[in-house]
Amino acid sequence: MKKQLLPAVIGLFCVLTAIFYFIGKSKPELNFPVLMGGNAIMLLLSIVGFLLVNNQVKNSPQAFVRGVYSASLLKLMVCMISIFIYVMLNRKNLQKPTVFMLFGIYAAYTFVETVLLSKMAREDK
Repeated sequence: MKKQLLPAVIGLFCVLTAIFYFIGKSKPELNFPVLMGGNAIMLLLSIVGFLLVNNQVKNSPQAFVRGVYSASLLKLMVCMISIFIYVMLNRKNLQKPTVFMLFGIYAAYTFVETVLLSKMAREDK
């Protein structure tokens, strides 16, 4: 299972990149570089979260849950701070669909990471 997380997260990155590319072509008002930046940041945070949780799986179930919560909280805080900075810098030309898509990126990565990490925890018992 440990070998499945990295390809799954990279696969999600590629799928989201393709989706953003095609949406960006049909709706040029969306901020494509911001979406790609958010996608890349979530990829890196998912890898960091996996490394945090991977060490906790062997200790105890409580440590595993703490690791998953801390990884999710780290991603959420980085996402919220990044979106706040984006909103403050682009106050006049703010695209609300871009902001909602950034939260969608967070939700997609969190869902994939949580499902795969919970499977990994069940296998290591």
